[in-house]
Formats: sequence, structure tokens, C-alpha cells
Amino acid sequence: MGTPEFAVPSLKALIEAGHDIPAVVTQPDRPRGRGRRLEPPPVKLAAKEHGIEVLQPSGVREEGFMEKLKALEPDFLAVVAYGKILPRAVLDIPAKGCINLHASLLPKYRGAAPINRAIIDGEKETGVTTMLMDAGLDTGPMLLKERVAIGEEETAVELSQRLSVVGAGLLARTIDLLTEGRIEPEPQDARLSTYAPALKKTDGLIDWGRSAGEVRDLVRGLYPWPGAFTRWKGKVLKIHEGRVSKGGAGGAGGGEGARPGTIVSVDRDALGVKCAEGVFEVTSLQPENKRRMGAGDFIKGYRLTSGETFS
Repeated sequence: MGTPEFAVPSLKALIEAGHDIPAVVTQPDRPRGRGRRLEPPPVKLAAKEHGIEVLQPSGVREEGFMEKLKALEPDFLAVVAYGKILPRAVLDIPAKGCINLHASLLPKYRGAAPINRAIIDGEKETGVTTMLMDAGLDTGPMLLKERVAIGEEETAVELSQRLSVVGAGLLARTIDLLTEGRIEPEPQDARLSTYAPALKKTDGLIDWGRSAGEVRDLVRGLYPWPGAFTRWKGKVLKIHEGRVSKGGAGGAGGGEGARPGTIVSVDRDALGVKCAEGVFEVTSLQPENKRRMGAGDFIKGYRLTSGETFS
């Protein structure tokens, strides 16, 4: 059971490991793009490539779906970013349990957006965890973990790609060891849990009253969606890429005494914005209803000067 690109390596790893996969369950096709054409989920495409039956219920309680699952008599349900909470009636179907691959080191970052939240919080390390699913939200007993360092400039999409591959191997190994009776599930310590709620567009509003490092982490943690943004002259300005200035607390061009959000430097390839601590240099951005562009092109096209402010 899986839907986005993140789940594709897991499906392929289970196929390559020789497991019998009679069916894949994924979300329905969704309209995408300007033409709103229906597009299949990445997991559906991967399953079709291998001749695996695909089930796409509108909901797990859809009439006939539960009966279909039961008829398959699965030993396991392997769940990777499926996108729906599974009721107890589904969890009870497989003979040996539902195994979930979660993109964090549980019990930290339970919830829908663990990769993004780990980057936004400035974590230096994250990982993947396999667990036996229960009725709670990512609360089941843990099986295996693998730690992964987070690169200083790594974006959410880049980290997701790496974790999807690491997690695929971990999931295949988990099912093998469970089948052999060589894993002892470990209960989670709820006292150590943190929550990673689903992202909203409003999460992307940059608070220039934070440090330059925190702004950098927000930008890379929300890339590519929903994206970090600020406001300039009453319009939304998306910030796609940037870096912390190496010019010290004042940053490139100074900035001492400037209010957070003030543009304190305008260079050929970056514009420096004063933060509560340090300066964040924007290198790629996108004006409202315009294409993405480098900071140099933006500065030339919009005649941006030092002293103007973002809010």
C-alpha cells in the first residue's frame, strides 16, 4: 500500500527480494496541471510495469474493497506513504501484521511531514523506521531503524529521495527477519514523541525575525512544496534557494542596526536580507505570477535596491 514516488523503491525492493505481491493498493488517479488531466500515482505505474494488479479504492471502507483484501489472504501488508489512516478492520486482515515504513527515527516526528519538519527544525540527523501498525498515528512497536545524516544545504526533495532508497532496503530486510522470527518489536516511548503535522501553504511565510540559519532551514525544508515565501510591495515573492551569509553577524554589506526583513546587500547573484541574527542571501526566487529566476535577473528586472524591505 503506497502512493507517491517515495514508495516506489520499496515496491521494487520487495519484488527484487522475491516476495509474492498479488496486489498493490494506491490512491485514485488525480487531476494535475492546467489541463486537469487524470494522472496515475507513481506506485500504480511501477506496479503495472511488473504486471501486478492495482486496487484504487476511493476509501478503505469502499464497498467490496475489504472483501477483496481478505480474499488475497496476505501474510503482510507493507504500507509506505499510502496517504490514508487504516482502520482496525484493515489492520486485522494480514496474518502476520501491517508493516509501516516511516521516514523518521521514531518516536520523533510522528505524522504526515517528518522529512520537512526535521529539516525545518535544523536537525542534523534523521532516518527511517519500520514498525508494526496499530490504531494510533505512528505509535506501533518499532522493528528496525537506520540513521541518515542531513546535509547542511539538503532540501526536502533531496532528502526524501535518499530516505526512500534507504527505507526500501530496510523494509525488505524487516519482512525477511519477521518471517524468520528474528525481530523483537520494541514499544515506543511516548514521552520522547514529537509530531510532524501535514504542511499548509501558510507554513511557508518567512519570519525575518528568526536567525538566518532558521530561514535557510525553512526554505530548504519546504522545497518544492508548499515553498517558502515573503511579501514585497504587497505581493507574494517565493524564495526557492538561499544561503547564510559568511560575512558575520552583520552579513554581506553590513546591516548593523537594520530591521529584520531589510535588504542590506544587492550583489550580482544574491540579495542579502537582514534577519534577527545574521543575513540570509536569496539566490533564486519567483515573483507572483512570474517564472522562477536567479537573484541577479530579479535585481536587474525589478531595480531592487538596498534599504527596501520584505515582510
